[in-house]
Amino acid sequence: MLFRSSGPMILYLASGSPRRAELLQQIAVPFTVLPAPSIDETPRSAEASVDYVRRMAREKALVGQARMPTPGAVLGADTAVVLGDQILGKPADDTEALAMLTQLSGTSHQVISAVCVCSEGRQAVRHTVTTVQFRPFEAARLEVYVATGEGRDKAGSYGIQGLGGALVESLSGSYSGVVGLPLEQTVELLEWADIPYWQID
Repeated sequence: MLFRSSGPMILYLASGSPRRAELLQQIAVPFTVLPAPSIDETPRSAEASVDYVRRMAREKALVGQARMPTPGAVLGADTAVVLGDQILGKPADDTEALAMLTQLSGTSHQVISAVCVCSEGRQAVRHTVTTVQFRPFEAARLEVYVATGEGRDKAGSYGIQGLGGALVESLSGSYSGVVGLPLEQTVELLEWADIPYWQID
């Protein structure tokens, strides 16, 4: 059960992702960006993909909370591309990016995106699971996409909101979650922490 906090809170975004910032701006949330937290993102032994993503979002929020310049609430988020039991993170280089996209070509995979808000000594986490179907692509076509560099800083080596949208045949679930911040779950947590949105000057 969700409970509202006692008053409006300042929101800090514990992420260096411009995509997450853009999604918060889309729903007109006032926020301040904190430096991207540096944490160990290694999955634990036998850790389920959903548990891993939720833990990463929570740890990022907690690290951000320790860096707040003034009291407020902190939002941390994490997104992972999952193919079967394999978590596909950010590629180390273009060779790994091509290998990931080759695996995803013509198949469906899941994108798990979690968001955590820490506020007044409390924390809450929500997540969404989206199924994404890729079109089949020949290696030469995938090499062209990899060469654009768009997927170098993205889980699964692609960005659905950009050039990588052409890779996708269909999607079932949260588009914003695939981008990096599931808005439905984020709004729920904003309301829980009494953080305003739709703040139009």
